[in-house]
Amino acid sequence: MTYRVQLLHFIRHMEDHFFRIKKAEKIQNLWKVNVLLLFLSVIIYGFMAYLGIGTNLLSIGAVNQTPLDYELHKFWFVLGRMIYAVLFAAFILFIPSLLYYLLTDVSYRKLMIMQQIVLSALLLERLIWIPMVTLTGLDWYVSPLSFGVIASYLTETSWVIYFFGAISLFQIWIIWFQTRYLITLSQTKKHIVWINVILLNVILWCFVALLSFADSYLISGWFE
Repeated sequence: MTYRVQLLHFIRHMEDHFFRIKKAEKIQNLWKVNVLLLFLSVIIYGFMAYLGIGTNLLSIGAVNQTPLDYELHKFWFVLGRMIYAVLFAAFILFIPSLLYYLLTDVSYRKLMIMQQIVLSALLLERLIWIPMVTLTGLDWYVSPLSFGVIASYLTETSWVIYFFGAISLFQIWIIWFQTRYLITLSQTKKHIVWINVILLNVILWCFVALLSFADSYLISGWFE
């Protein structure tokens, strides 16, 4: 049986796609979708940077810069975000797929389909962030869709706020989706799947928080 990757039809007929992927012996269109998602990631992150999202740290030192220097710094910022988008998308597509491949009996290519859906959900979340940031000025870690808002009322520790800010409604859905996907395709016991999925996502949230914490110092130091 041959399965052709079709992300736009996946969500509407999820159970049908689960069944077809499980029975599939050959998968088509996998790498074309990977390339498309990488391209979309670059476009979305580049557009966000062009709008000035995340450039608040650049503005701190703008007073001491000439207009040309500021525009040059902004150019490098946009370029850096586009490179970051490639690394981010590649990480989401390949690294969790490898980890789940080592933890379950599901083939790597089928796990990559799961991560394509995950990356699509994350990119959709970024698109929703754009009007939130531009209209309300809220940073991603205090989005109404995340737990960062609650954390910001309880503590001023930036790393903790970043961690809970990384936990959003989209992330909760991703955990459910990955668990449902792996339980359907794998012979691994359900509670083991749940433990693995939750643990790996918690590690990812810690990594995001650490990266965001370090990023604020790197950018401010680079552009001051």
